[in-house]
Amino acid sequence: MDENSITENIVSRIKGSISLATAKKLMDRVEDYARSQGMACVIAIDDAHGNPVAVHVMEDAFLVSYEVATQKAYTAVAVKMPTTEVHKLVQPGGTFYGLEAMSGGRIIGFGGGIPLKIGDTIVGGLGVSGGTGEQDAGIAEYGEKVFREMTGQN
Repeated sequence: MDENSITENIVSRIKGSISLATAKKLMDRVEDYARSQGMACVIAIDDAHGNPVAVHVMEDAFLVSYEVATQKAYTAVAVKMPTTEVHKLVQPGGTFYGLEAMSGGRIIGFGGGIPLKIGDTIVGGLGVSGGTGEQDAGIAEYGEKVFREMTGQN
């Protein structure tokens, strides 16, 4: 079986969105990594439609991190890009300046949100909150790498 056939098989198997079982495995790995970095985070995963699949709150995570992580996961799916890129675009003078206010608070421009893809197909979004935008982005990027490994993408 060639690489494209494998990817198509995986996409059809999860029906275009990340499954709860996959989300739970991914969150476990992300939690372990966050802990190794000395962070207590909230980890949120949305499906391809921006609906929540799972949210994991580590002990000692900031209360505000719940809302922020869920918004990051949603944003990554809604605008189809990492929230670190959204951050640049929503600044005064940026292409999407004002988008955060227009979205009723659903779109957020803090680092730590990443679309999860199989090939070019977005199957979900990962949001991490618990540290600085840079720290959260680093943990989310780790999560993206783990997701690629889990789905047979290198």
